[in-house]
Amino acid sequence: MATWIIARLTLREAASRKVLWAALILGIAFLALYGVGAYFIQREVIRESTAQPFKREMYNFLVMAGLYVVNFLVVMMTVLTSVDTLAGEIGSGTIQALVTKPLRRSEIVLGKWLGFAGMLVLYVVLMAGGVVTVMATITGYVVPGLARGLGLMMLEGLTLLSVCILGGTMLSTLANGVLAFGLYGLAFVGGWIEQIGSLLRNEAAVNIGIVSSLLMPSEALWKRAAFEMQSPLARDLGSMTPFSSTSVPNERMVLYAVAYAIIALAFALRQFSRRDL
Repeated sequence: MATWIIARLTLREAASRKVLWAALILGIAFLALYGVGAYFIQREVIRESTAQPFKREMYNFLVMAGLYVVNFLVVMMTVLTSVDTLAGEIGSGTIQALVTKPLRRSEIVLGKWLGFAGMLVLYVVLMAGGVVTVMATITGYVVPGLARGLGLMMLEGLTLLSVCILGGTMLSTLANGVLAFGLYGLAFVGGWIEQIGSLLRNEAAVNIGIVSSLLMPSEALWKRAAFEMQSPLARDLGSMTPFSSTSVPNERMVLYAVAYAIIALAFALRQFSRRDL
């Protein structure tokens, strides 16, 4: 019960932050711009009477471009809203208001994780659902593998959330933010090295990408999500764009990401329970 109370309070606190409202406002602006662009592209496609298979590929490309932006917004929102949830409270001493109450420290950490996780899932549903709905309304195009793709995007955000919670038990807010964004940037660059290495059949480059995915599986999860939501033709061709991949992570990487998030959270529980506050 105490865990859910902390989760509700965390969600309420997150909702009052300007960062979250800025992310929502920018997200709405993005969806509006995206919808206008999709409308005019659709008109041009109809005017040119393009063949139906080409239309589907174009619509899929537009959807993946929109979801690529949403994925980036999810990452930014996750880190910026949760990076100081423990680090900032420990640094300012406000955490004392919680630890002096009859609560287990594990309940505090789990409650905060659940609160931010609920916010993250809702944000993915609203933003990614908005992109898909806009395209379906304007063009009638339905994204394949949508549920699985969105689930992987959520898992990416939850993995970063666990890293932020763990960092918050050991580091200052600034250092925690550097850690989270640094790991994400490492995975992002490593993912591109792996893609190029796969295209050139360079095993060393592919291995660099795999190692970066093991250090932080965020980019691997996006690549798998993009693969799930690609059109069958683009998937068969193995085209390399920011919204697709020539080197697709397998199911073992997804399971690894789940274990990664759980272990990071478990270490956060252990570290916070032992920390002298």
